[in-house]
Amino acid sequence: MEIHKLEEPLEEPLIVKIGWKRAVALLLVSLTCGCAGPNATNTPDPPGNYATKFPLIENPISEGGKWVNGAVVGLDWANVSTTPGRAVGNETGARFSDGTAVLQTLSWKPDQKATAVVSTTGAPLDDCSQEIELRLRTVISAHNITGYEVNYKFSTNSSAYMQIVRWNGAFADFTVLQNFSGQQFGVTDSDTVSATIVGNIITAYKNGVQQGQVTDSTYSSGSPGIGFNLDNGSSGCRGTNATYGFSSFTAVDSTQGSF
Repeated sequence: MEIHKLEEPLEEPLIVKIGWKRAVALLLVSLTCGCAGPNATNTPDPPGNYATKFPLIENPISEGGKWVNGAVVGLDWANVSTTPGRAVGNETGARFSDGTAVLQTLSWKPDQKATAVVSTTGAPLDDCSQEIELRLRTVISAHNITGYEVNYKFSTNSSAYMQIVRWNGAFADFTVLQNFSGQQFGVTDSDTVSATIVGNIITAYKNGVQQGQVTDSTYSSGSPGIGFNLDNGSSGCRGTNATYGFSSFTAVDSTQGSF
């Protein structure tokens, strides 16, 4: 059988080759630089975050040097300690020397969210001001704590309250920015509390439901953390720190303006 040799294909004109190569190059540049046009959506940057279920026995809490405490560094306040699965305060002295710990050794953007699950044993003592607290934009140094606190009273009756507080620096120097009272603002075992600060707006949540919101522009930086209050001046209060605390804690930050 006779076999015919195929003719060589005609060479593309030079101008076609140059145009095709330039189009491919432009396509590659657009893909690598992300220049997809005005309708493209930016991928959010990954947030800073920290999560713990307090797996260690530590007094004060450290978790590898990540936490800064109110007595060790702040000197005038108390520390936070942990046993596996729980964090509690250690306030034994004067009023307002709350057990306090913040993630000050980590880097945090100004917009922050802190979330914790409440862990309680036994019944609350309503005369003792047993509070669980979330910290935002907080800085601890010698004889000085600044930042914001959202607190809930460990209570199951009408003596309960929720407060958003600004700490002004010196011991016992704080400003209550918002205060709500009533049974619905108390917390007990397994309740989840959250606090966010976005710009100058601070918002408090209990079990996913907003409980309060206030605006304050005093502090623009600092770290999230936890705290606990106990009024040792009332009878039967001293030594009850371990009856209320947190079983887990999570903190995240954001540059997107929301959580």
